[in-house]
Amino acid sequence: MQHTGYLLPATLTGTLWLKGLHPGLPGLACPLRTLTGVPCPTCFLTRATGAALTGDFSGSLQWHLFGPITALGLILWSALALQQRRLIPKGLPLWSVPIVGGALISYWLLRLSTNNWPSG
Repeated sequence: MQHTGYLLPATLTGTLWLKGLHPGLPGLACPLRTLTGVPCPTCFLTRATGAALTGDFSGSLQWHLFGPITALGLILWSALALQQRRLIPKGLPLWSVPIVGGALISYWLLRLSTNNWPSG
């Protein structure tokens, strides 16, 4: 049996690119926002990433500050995974995960305190 997990990053990136081209495609609703009405730290990140992957950086930033960063990370992860045929490639900078996570939580708290959410 051949292992094809390394295709997951490119599949995810391609799906988000397609969602950026066709925003009306169905997607999953945020469970936290659905249950509580409070957006989670990644609410609107799918739309922002899709917009960034299609080149709409201003639209991406309107949805979520981390959209272009996430798009760049997905492209890097996809390229390395395909090149090395590994889901978690060697050389992927894992040290950045806690830094980005902390920044994401900080951005979320700022948005919560200012009620700065796009309508959508």
